[in-house]
Amino acid sequence: MRYDWTPLWRSTVGFDRLFDVFDEVQKASEDNYPVYNIERLDQNRFQISVALAGFSPEDISLTLEANVLTLEGRKVEPEGRTFLYRGISARPFKRQFTLADHVEVKGAHVENGLLVIDLVREIPEAMKPRKIAINGPGGPGKISQIDAKIDGKVDGKIDSKAA
Repeated sequence: MRYDWTPLWRSTVGFDRLFDVFDEVQKASEDNYPVYNIERLDQNRFQISVALAGFSPEDISLTLEANVLTLEGRKVEPEGRTFLYRGISARPFKRQFTLADHVEVKGAHVENGLLVIDLVREIPEAMKPRKIAINGPGGPGKISQIDAKIDGKVDGKIDSKAA
């Protein structure tokens, strides 16, 4: 089942990327090959494990472009093989994962028939929460009045109406 986002497009501005992510999630749920797990290792580390039995690292392509991690596989079968039964799938596939801002791919390796992709969220220093000092009376945070009339002067200048 696909959801139509048209009513939300009429009343929202700047959420284009969010709706694109929702569409990608809907498309991804239509095909479940190859199967995978997404695991949170801690607050800022994640791991995607993809079951790729029968695929070698040379048969797999992993690319990252504009926060979309794309995993593609194409197994080249040697000629002259005849299968009486084929339960281990080797069909070509393309699986995409949309990564949040500041999530970086740190590496990938094959382990026990699984492709393991390590991800880390690295928030830039400027985006991290920081504590703001609150100054007391008379400190740098003192509020001063602007354009106050004192002795016929406005901010140190003679008021032409008062002169």
